[in-house]
Amino acid sequence: MPDTPLALSLDLIARAHPSPVADDATALALMTDAELAPGLAAALAARPMPAEGLWVFGYGSLIWQPEFAYSERRVGTVRGYHRRFCLLQRRFRGSADNPGLVLALDAGGTCEGVAFRLTGAEAAETLLPVWRREMRGNGYLGRWVPVETAAGTIQALTFLVNPQSDRYTGPISEEAIADRIASGAGHLGPSAEYLFRTVAACLAEGIHCPHLLTLQALVAERLEDRLRTEGVRPPVS
Repeated sequence: MPDTPLALSLDLIARAHPSPVADDATALALMTDAELAPGLAAALAARPMPAEGLWVFGYGSLIWQPEFAYSERRVGTVRGYHRRFCLLQRRFRGSADNPGLVLALDAGGTCEGVAFRLTGAEAAETLLPVWRREMRGNGYLGRWVPVETAAGTIQALTFLVNPQSDRYTGPISEEAIADRIASGAGHLGPSAEYLFRTVAACLAEGIHCPHLLTLQALVAERLEDRLRTEGVRPPVS
């Protein structure tokens, strides 16, 4: 459990979002593997220092749900980009009528996250699952960035927000972000659950991100207000 107490909890999220949301495949067009292949090939062609291994830098759900085999993980810092909820999610963690938000790296500042050394003999085959997961929704740009770690600087693939995407929110306040996260839910669950699992995973790694910590408190306030308005009683302790 993280040492920093969180106002947001899975119990609160479940009480505020008790009903499952059906998947709507029309809400977000997803690229096929064939459509993704040229971008993946270009990314691998631009890969710096391939002899040091294939690394991916995670700053959001990749930290708590990597879904790929890895031989090593390191906490590290990327400079020139910061973690922010700035990508609308009309499917998975939101809906077309009520989009949620997910994280991306936006320009400016720094970001502390986790770098994973992927295992696998063939780079394209090894990287395809994470490339598919992050890139098929047309919200990100895959880029190689230096990641400063205690064991030295490595080059890792990470995923920046695509400022040309219609999913990009641009600069909005944390209060507006919290409103969207508190209300958004899709067939994979509420946007607030994505936030909770990310902030909890970061704290477990010793990463204290002010953006995440502020948002979890703001979202908890909104969910509590929602339950009070709807007359839902808190659980008996």
